[in-house]
Amino acid sequence: MKSLKFALALIPFALVGGYFTGSYAYASYTPEVQQQLMEQLGSSQLLMLTAAVQSAVLAFICGLLGCMLANRVGLMKPVRFERAPLKTSLLVTVICGLLFSMDYWVFGALLPEVAAQYDGSLLIGRFDNWMASIFYGGIVEEVLMRLFVMSLFSFVIWKLFFRKTEKENIPAAVFVSANLLSALLFAAGHLPATVGIFGTLSPLILLRCFLLNGGLGLVFGRLYRAYGIQYAMLSHMGCHILSKLIWTVCL
Repeated sequence: MKSLKFALALIPFALVGGYFTGSYAYASYTPEVQQQLMEQLGSSQLLMLTAAVQSAVLAFICGLLGCMLANRVGLMKPVRFERAPLKTSLLVTVICGLLFSMDYWVFGALLPEVAAQYDGSLLIGRFDNWMASIFYGGIVEEVLMRLFVMSLFSFVIWKLFFRKTEKENIPAAVFVSANLLSALLFAAGHLPATVGIFGTLSPLILLRCFLLNGGLGLVFGRLYRAYGIQYAMLSHMGCHILSKLIWTVCL
């Protein structure tokens, strides 16, 4: 019952995140692609509504299954905020947000295409981009990649290699491996968008994708394992907010 309530509670946030993700995606397309979508769908609003529904369905299914799997392997924590883990999560968020914001100054200096993404203001100047990053990135992606995928990897690794071990005694290596695998998958999931932006995948572009997304994924996975999925969500959202504030002020 708790798993179902949690999954249902995700739907409003996923609807908002999906809608603004669709809005931002449409704005980032070339005029030719936008025209093709208009011919197929009739309006950009339909694209956004479709993205919202898909996001809600994904969040509900992965939230429900993720809770069940997390309970099986002992990863599920009470969904509430406590002072000590909250302070730690906020500190981690600030560090990650500062490091993530360096993308413009580090990779932007090496890859003109990266700098152009910021100079064009699509990445930081649009309200829908902020909303998509906060609600879809911070909530839906964490439900999918940490609550569901990381829990699933933990369950599979446990059953394959430590099936005689009780849930309470699952080795830490199981969760570390699951976190690493889910972080790599999280980074790989950004490759299609990366190809769409750059048109190719060079070693440096691949490094940027896996360092930024995979590295942060490891951090969020660690927060999930240590304190609960709500702290991973909070840190993911905060990382986006802080980095965007830095870009808005400094660029």
